[in-house]
Amino acid sequence: MSDDQAEEAGLRVAIIGSGPSGFYAAGQLISALGDEVEVDMYDRLPTPFGLVRAGVAPDHPKIKSVTRVYEKVAASPGFRFFGNVEFGTHIERHELESHYNAVIYAVGTPSDRSAGVGGEELEGSWAASDFVGWYNGHPDYEHLEFDLSCERAVVVGNGNVAIDIARMLVLPREEMAVTDIADHALEVLATSKVKEIVILGRRGPGQAAFTNPELRELGELSEADVTVAPDGLDLSDDVLAEDASMTAAKNVEILRDYAARGPRGHAKRIVLRFLASPTSINGSERVESVTIARNELVLGDDGKPRAQITDELETLDAGLIFSAIGYRGKPLQGVPFDEQSGLIPNQAGRVHHEGDVLPGHYVVGWIKRGPSGVIGTNKKDAQETVDHLIADYRAGLLPEPTAPHEGGSEAFVLERRPEHVSYDEWLHIDEAEKGLGEPHGRPRIKLTRVHEMLEAIEAKRKE
Repeated sequence: MSDDQAEEAGLRVAIIGSGPSGFYAAGQLISALGDEVEVDMYDRLPTPFGLVRAGVAPDHPKIKSVTRVYEKVAASPGFRFFGNVEFGTHIERHELESHYNAVIYAVGTPSDRSAGVGGEELEGSWAASDFVGWYNGHPDYEHLEFDLSCERAVVVGNGNVAIDIARMLVLPREEMAVTDIADHALEVLATSKVKEIVILGRRGPGQAAFTNPELRELGELSEADVTVAPDGLDLSDDVLAEDASMTAAKNVEILRDYAARGPRGHAKRIVLRFLASPTSINGSERVESVTIARNELVLGDDGKPRAQITDELETLDAGLIFSAIGYRGKPLQGVPFDEQSGLIPNQAGRVHHEGDVLPGHYVVGWIKRGPSGVIGTNKKDAQETVDHLIADYRAGLLPEPTAPHEGGSEAFVLERRPEHVSYDEWLHIDEAEKGLGEPHGRPRIKLTRVHEMLEAIEAKRKE
């Protein structure tokens, strides 16, 4: 969009974050308002698409294909992308308020929740986001080093991230080598000595947060058996969970099938254990074992089954433990934040401050509702927020920009962050990565350092 077009726009919106929720919000605004709206999207990385690029497992290319929808949004005349620009460092809330009628925060929940057990600080104890970011080539994690020389790893959590971690630890080299897995992770994972991964769930199989396709995929692994510990498949919890969803009921059916299977003779295995919680991570300098308590399900005050820890303990030898029990948001400079929930306080997407609506400020995605659902869940979530934003716009409730830059948004960003990356420049990075991958039969080889991405852009300029 040119600055002349921006002058004609009746509504100017800044979106902080370029993951699915941010792109859905941008697309819905442009679809509803056409050339009446200007949407500028900011991201601290030079690359867009958030967790689609840096969170979806490399062996799930079909899920990554959702970026085609976002590419169409980016091609809209009312859209601009400013990558390599960090909120709170290069731009601040009051500056955005001087240029835009509204700001939408789509920053996700990048911090891992702590299990709160002793020994989490030991070497070999990792947050899920560390491992996922590392094998996906996220610049924040590419420097990490994972020692996979032990034979058993423990993954704490009963969601899709826990399954992704387990699966990545058992995939053979030939299956990983045709994906966009980060080069630095490919060799380490391909030479891993891990033979058994134990996935711990504090509640029962009827309460696990796995989606059916992810859980079913475990049974199709080429080099790993999947088993269910018999003491955790006590399906009395199904009686307690009378309101169990169809997804949960199907999960139980899949787990019953796994429990009935015999070993298939694979060298590796994934063990699903329910009603089990870690109470301590043990070792002198690094992880050597994990102490696990057996839980029982009891009905809470709300009538739903909850895990209650018992005195029955077991110590399991293990050299690695990954905590995949959920995520929480990080505070943004100058933006309301609820420490208890780890979210930006809001009502149906309108940001609240001390109980009152903060005019012109909105939120979408995980930082709005918490880390739940799949990628498509963000579409409906964003629509709710966008509907309210448009209603506020039509009602004249949005503030006017206080002091817009004479040269428009592009001049403002150039002044604050000369090294910002446009969407066209991201396409240069995209082209470079695909070019690196093509000779090896891979969709791309990711550039994992920001300076490499900027160098790819500069090289394209010189062509």
